[in-house]
Amino acid sequence: MQAGILAMTGIIVRIIGLLYRGPLTAILGDEGNGYYGYAYDCYTIALLISSYSIPSAISRIISGKLAVGEYVNAQRFFRCAMYYVCAVGGVIALILMIFAPSFVADANAVPVLRVFAPTVFLCGILGVLRGYFQAHRTMVQTSVSQILEQIGNAIISILMALLLRATVSMPQEETQAAMEAYQTTRAARGAMGSAVGTGAGVVIALVFMTMLYMSNRPYVQERVYYDVHRPQKMSRLFGTLIAYVTPFIFSTFIYNFVSYVNQRIFSAVEVSRQVNVLTPEAEALQIRARTAAQYGVFSGKALVLTNIPIAIAAAVSAAMIPEIAGLLARRKKKTARRRCDQVIRLTMLVAIPCAVGMLTLARPITMLLFPQQESLSRASFLLMVLSVTVVLYSLSTLTNAILQSAGFIWRPALHALAALVAEALILYLLLLVTEIGNFAIAIAVVLHALITCILNHFAIRRKRLSRTNVQEVFLHPFLASLGMAVAAAAVYYSLWALLGLLIGSAWFVNLLSVFPAILFAIWVYFAILLKTGIVSEEELLRFPKGQTLRRLARKTGILKKTKAKSRSGSKSQTRRRRR
Repeated sequence: MQAGILAMTGIIVRIIGLLYRGPLTAILGDEGNGYYGYAYDCYTIALLISSYSIPSAISRIISGKLAVGEYVNAQRFFRCAMYYVCAVGGVIALILMIFAPSFVADANAVPVLRVFAPTVFLCGILGVLRGYFQAHRTMVQTSVSQILEQIGNAIISILMALLLRATVSMPQEETQAAMEAYQTTRAARGAMGSAVGTGAGVVIALVFMTMLYMSNRPYVQERVYYDVHRPQKMSRLFGTLIAYVTPFIFSTFIYNFVSYVNQRIFSAVEVSRQVNVLTPEAEALQIRARTAAQYGVFSGKALVLTNIPIAIAAAVSAAMIPEIAGLLARRKKKTARRRCDQVIRLTMLVAIPCAVGMLTLARPITMLLFPQQESLSRASFLLMVLSVTVVLYSLSTLTNAILQSAGFIWRPALHALAALVAEALILYLLLLVTEIGNFAIAIAVVLHALITCILNHFAIRRKRLSRTNVQEVFLHPFLASLGMAVAAAAVYYSLWALLGLLIGSAWFVNLLSVFPAILFAIWVYFAILLKTGIVSEEELLRFPKGQTLRRLARKTGILKKTKAKSRSGSKSQTRRRRR
């Protein structure tokens, strides 16, 4: 249930993110998206080091202490975590402010990264509060805070991007070089405005979580007052935190360092291949702007679209860590293994059709959200290549959580490091010997996700943490997804041909065609799952909101309604049982 809450929240948050990314991309342009992507990748790395692993670490350790009634030590550990993130987050924020030019691939992204810097400090405090509530097996607070954060981010990002772009005055000389410099400055200012929105969203969520914590503080103090366990020393708790967070940080750092490595390799190789000492300065600026625009198409369009289904796996793994850790702490290894198998199968039942759907409707989906014609074909083809990462990253995220919950917290880090080295080498060679541009990044990302999945899978099989049935987990959902893809394509292109005769705007024709196609595809997919017995009615009830899904399946005719027994029949059965 908690995983369902977080998964639904993840979907809502990503949908809000997609809805505002469309108008924001129209404001920033591909070049502005590129500068934002350069800075955001660095900001993400700083966030990983300072606070990204804190919610998982807090939820795992505090949930273990709460399971055995150590309320005093749970509260003392919460304070230790707060001291840690304030110290580390403050130092990293200062480093970003001072040394920003050394971290980004383009000088125009430097002010954007400096705007991001204070957000690193605030995210640490927010992460501690979210992990604290997750340790109590309640995801509602985290979910509401994430939605509030994203809504604030969406509104303020658009407003500030428009405002800061408007502060750039037109050049007095309307030469080509002056106009290009003017457009570049406007793109960088717009990216700064988007970074301001990110920080404002974090502030809104932090205020909300602080108010919730203060309202629950009397209850927490009462439990601490009656706790009879011996308090642990703060130094020992700090040692526990650092010992647990360090491999978590290393693992997530390597796992997410891919984006930063990709943009640095891509920018360095693409620019150095076209710019030399004899290249005029104006032409060199154009080449750097085009390179930033190419990276903006990849990170700001194609990559963003794949994040919605992956968010489901991230939410499930966040909810799974404290539960599996608690089961293993009580030495219920078989129950923990069954839970892992159920979670993997549930996630694949969602991730596989999402990947197939994105592959089938890549251009319509891209056109709906990012209709800019100059990059539509490239962005949609990138989405087709990246669609397979929906399955691979969802699976690797879950297997990372399983290994970490079982205490093998260094294994995901080593696997991610090996995949990163291989991915960086492949990307460099692709850029060096081919001219496929940002398609090379997409290919390298797919290979990174694949290598990580393979290594995690063998580790889990060796440790007997999961017994994944390939046929049930992967093959059956894939076959059902193929039928879904045929139905989606048939509906979309039929509506496109029909509405194209009545409506002149291609964007409106696409809008009116893609939504019915997606809805019909979802219905067909679940119909195939239930009619063929891939998912039984009993299994459907185990899904988050299973009762609601069953009611919808019955109303739409996928499931047959069971006949109610007569009152007389039930009474006679009751009499026989009594006799």
